[in-house]
Amino acid sequence: MRPGRFDAMTLSSYSAGAAFPEVSTMSEQTSKRATIYFEPDLHQAVRLKAAHTQRSVSDIVNDAVRMALREDQEDLAAFEERAAEPAISYEALLEDLKAHGKL
Repeated sequence: MRPGRFDAMTLSSYSAGAAFPEVSTMSEQTSKRATIYFEPDLHQAVRLKAAHTQRSVSDIVNDAVRMALREDQEDLAAFEERAAEPAISYEALLEDLKAHGKL
């Protein structure tokens, strides 16, 4: 039996995998350590969310980074789809808007 993790925010030991079997935790995978400097308000919000959801701050941050990277991947795919569209200069755009009474 694997010992539970200790979360400094909740000051209790728990096994996130047991409480939330659908959540993949860092303790179940190989992880790397990094130092992240949060703004005080963000740090407090993440710690409160961790305590409320009984997850570690690391799990919450990993999920947020995954979502940001997924968004980037979607944006890059959209750019690729539009790569063949004709380009228009800013000046030409302004002229077109003015010609159509939008400016």
